[in-house]
Amino acid sequence: MSENYQNEYKTRLKRLLAIKKAGASPYPSKFDKQDLVIAIKESADGQPIKTAGRILTLRLMGKLCFAHLQDFSGKAQIAIKSDEVGAESFKFFIEHFDLGDFIGCAGEVFTTHKGEKTLLVKKFELLAKTLLPLPEKWHGLKDEEERLRKRYLDMIANPEVKEIFIKKAKYYQAMREFLQGQGFMEVETPALENTTGGADARPFVTHHNALDLDVYLRISVGELWQKRLMVGGFEKTFEIGRIFRNEGMDAEHLQDYTSMEFYWAYADWNDSMRLTEDLVKYVAQETFGSLKFKIKDFEIDLGKKWQRYDYRQEILKCTKIDLEKTDVKTIKKKLQALKVAYEDFNNLERGIDNLWKYCRKNIAGPGFVVYLPKIISPLAKESKEKPGYTERYQLILAGSELCNGFSELNDPLDQEERFRAQAELRLAGDEEAQMEDDDFVEALKHGMPPTTGLGISERLFAFLMDKPMRECQIFPLMRPKSINREQLTGSKGKN
Repeated sequence: MSENYQNEYKTRLKRLLAIKKAGASPYPSKFDKQDLVIAIKESADGQPIKTAGRILTLRLMGKLCFAHLQDFSGKAQIAIKSDEVGAESFKFFIEHFDLGDFIGCAGEVFTTHKGEKTLLVKKFELLAKTLLPLPEKWHGLKDEEERLRKRYLDMIANPEVKEIFIKKAKYYQAMREFLQGQGFMEVETPALENTTGGADARPFVTHHNALDLDVYLRISVGELWQKRLMVGGFEKTFEIGRIFRNEGMDAEHLQDYTSMEFYWAYADWNDSMRLTEDLVKYVAQETFGSLKFKIKDFEIDLGKKWQRYDYRQEILKCTKIDLEKTDVKTIKKKLQALKVAYEDFNNLERGIDNLWKYCRKNIAGPGFVVYLPKIISPLAKESKEKPGYTERYQLILAGSELCNGFSELNDPLDQEERFRAQAELRLAGDEEAQMEDDDFVEALKHGMPPTTGLGISERLFAFLMDKPMRECQIFPLMRPKSINREQLTGSKGKN
């Protein structure tokens, strides 16, 4: 920590103590804010304004001080004059206020000789004294890790960062509006589970003290729970919630993120694909005001006809490997020839998945990859037209799959058999294989109507923003980094 930073902290701390000694409150409970800061720029001269925000700039000119104030709406200029607020108040402001402090003020709008709308302050009040300075002109916070760790500073200096999360709020609002408009009901399902289900992923494990048992944080948005609701008589449900996967991190993947899943009784995957296309278009238009996007190196137009890509045929075309005539050894050899980095595997399921991840990267979309193999789709209904493949689809955009949907398997005996096959994979060391869920199979034995479902996560939002997922999380998980108190204060403290 720099010496200038330490000195700044000490100076501000002295000012804080002086404010308290003077009998003023540096941290009042409330301020009657009646106007946004941006109203200063939008009002006519003479208009009374009462607003509050953070001081971004200070410019002293004798008995006049100009400052820029910022709140959620934007920033505007204020002017504090000695003969307007009184000599003592003006002196108090000059001696005790710093960049970054929060101030409440009331006054009237006027236009400066340079044509800038400004609030002439009649009264002001300190609302929060800052002890640490903001990065000067953003020179002090260029490192990406530091920006994400101190996202609050990132937002102060870069309004476009706040815009990401304004759009993200619209994204989920639009998703809710669309689904509710289609007759779906929002539900909540457990985040802690005895067995995880609904995806191939390594879960987080924690301990439930009251029940004295280990439980898992969910890896899907209640897939097996929402299908239980179909058994119970519900016909259209959805949930937007957090899921947790204890896996690697990269630009497209995080361990803790938000996803949406819907389930629709008496409908199949074709109905689901049509609804998914309409959903994505609606959400994109409502959130971004457009259906055209630049994502990575692809020009994407969601408004054009969506294509269908056959999973087996795409892999055959891309790698010359036929999924019906291959084995683990052959796939590993091909991956090595293609110079694809992969975690070692000993089963065909992971091999096929690695092949597909290589093949998909050149598919621009928009469209759906269809007929995924039964061997990698333990919850999807087998296709009558293509035995060994399923009525399963994934949205493809800019070389990645961004949703997963299918006609849900509702044959309890078939489901039981597939769970057992997944259990064998887990016993063989595949930590991403799905767990057996006897309770869910029992529910299916009571009868679940034909059902289709979809899962779509915030990766879609990140793709439409054309940003890494961490940039699109308001506070992404970071390694802890504590402030060194000795460096900050310059003292060693007590032993």
